[in-house]
Amino acid sequence: MLDTMTMTKVVGGVCGTFLIFLLGKWAAEEIYYVGGSDYGEKAVQGYVIDTGEDTETAEVEEGPTFAELYAVADASKGEKVFNKCKACHKVDGSNAAGPYLNGVVGRLVNSAEGFGYSGALSAIGDSWSPEALDAFLTNPKSAAPGTSMGFSGLGKEADRVNVIAYLESLGN
Repeated sequence: MLDTMTMTKVVGGVCGTFLIFLLGKWAAEEIYYVGGSDYGEKAVQGYVIDTGEDTETAEVEEGPTFAELYAVADASKGEKVFNKCKACHKVDGSNAAGPYLNGVVGRLVNSAEGFGYSGALSAIGDSWSPEALDAFLTNPKSAAPGTSMGFSGLGKEADRVNVIAYLESLGN
């Protein structure tokens, strides 16, 4: 049945097959070698397509500044955008999952009474200026790393400015 000679033939066949695959791989690498960083050489671009544009980067036109947008902000539009915030924040002076936001514009950071802050807001500064609120509302996680606020931010600058104007209109 399975004697020593049969086993030797089986092992020899497996090793021979493996050797054929290794030789095939080596031959394919030699035939289809395209160079590159794998072999310590720099890749060279074969040809360049001229698009007619200058290689210098064009200056990007900047839109209106934050101060210009804030001067014409609409608090009524900000109230509509604030609906995204109502899940965690209130404007009646009571805390929810987040601190109350009435009177937040100009208020000291971490100063809402009765709310336990995470301590990450120290990166914002001393007080919630309109500029600090804009930076925070753009992306809370990058403005205050480690904040427990799970909101990803408001992408549109007009929305942020309008929400800040709405919050400022609430006063204390």
